[in-house]
Amino acid sequence: MNILLLGSGGRESALAWKMKQSKKCGALFIAPGNGGTPQFGENINLNPLDFEKIKDFSENNQIDLIVCGPELPAVNGIWDYFQSHPTIKVVAPSKIAANLEGSKFFAKQFMEKHQIPTASYIQVDAHNIEIGFEWFEKNQPPFVIKADGLAEGKGVVISDSKEDAKATLESFILNQKFGASSQNVVLEEFLEGIEFSIFVYTNGNEYVMLPNAKDYKRRFEGNIGLNTGGMGCISPVPFVDKALLEKVKNQIIEPTIKGLQKDKMPYFGFIYFGLILTKEGPKVIEYNCRLGDPETQVILPRIHSDIIELFERGFENTLSQYQVEISEDFATTVILASDGYPENYVKGFEIKGMENVNESIVFHAGTKLENNLVFTNGGRVMAITSMANSLNEALEKSYQSINQIHYKGKVFRNDIGFEFL
Repeated sequence: MNILLLGSGGRESALAWKMKQSKKCGALFIAPGNGGTPQFGENINLNPLDFEKIKDFSENNQIDLIVCGPELPAVNGIWDYFQSHPTIKVVAPSKIAANLEGSKFFAKQFMEKHQIPTASYIQVDAHNIEIGFEWFEKNQPPFVIKADGLAEGKGVVISDSKEDAKATLESFILNQKFGASSQNVVLEEFLEGIEFSIFVYTNGNEYVMLPNAKDYKRRFEGNIGLNTGGMGCISPVPFVDKALLEKVKNQIIEPTIKGLQKDKMPYFGFIYFGLILTKEGPKVIEYNCRLGDPETQVILPRIHSDIIELFERGFENTLSQYQVEISEDFATTVILASDGYPENYVKGFEIKGMENVNESIVFHAGTKLENNLVFTNGGRVMAITSMANSLNEALEKSYQSINQIHYKGKVFRNDIGFEFL
């Protein structure tokens, strides 16, 4: 089976690594890929949002399967586009289903309709911004303020005072901090609890559970500083036991799948449930219509099963008969970033020492390959993933491997997973 993988981050490196292990994998192309993906397939200079060029490339190279890594191609309707080219299968939700990630308000309405536990909320825009100000006055901080549209994981602010909340709301709507993405804003109650993530693969009717994970969004140790795309991750999550998983299945996953069916929203891909465990039980913070980054870098190494067979089962409607084999080992990943990330950072520095890493998998993200040398090319540079039968040992391996890798401006968090040790 010839495959075209869309994306360029650490998630796509992990997907390419996993798909290349499959006996079913023929030619593998990554568009556009990064400095590490050529070890798994061929990087192709294609824009993941240029569907016509993707179609032409796919037809010229006998592509059987397109796997959508990031959210934007899904939100822009790549699955719908290829329905008129049925010989090419696409791992992605339909455009309407991708609104579960593409619009916070759409997701809230969906959860409300299908009685899926989540935070209470209101939606405001430039025409009714006063309602938002009144809501702040009636309630007590902290307040959760979310840009309705996609904002690269940076469109959520937690305000600890009414004054800060009002200023944030004005910056989102009136100053258009995130452009069209913050024309509409969702204001939510703040939920007390501990966050974790659950992942499934679904064809919109059946689903299979994948490993759970917990990521670390804040830039600095002790979970302080700005939100990032993620500075590290662990899997499995120590407090997620069978009883909690059963609750999540019954109260969240199955109502979501049934909601997709009832609302006639086709779905062939991953659903990422961003959850929080509160005193009342698990609640949904957000949906993502793809795998997470850096969660993918700990989830996929724990899956023994063939991922391409998983995709095939989805299209053949035999997912419910498929048992995904999952390792009981712990997987940990620590992100190496560029100094200054997630704000201003400098790139273009040579990365050395990767050949000395033996105990971990190095998943490239913000890297580029030039004259057989690898250089930094982004804020999050690479993910260092390790596995062991204890969380402590897996983390030790990741940090030992990090010591082997060198580039100017290398930064990382030293406390990934430490609250569970």
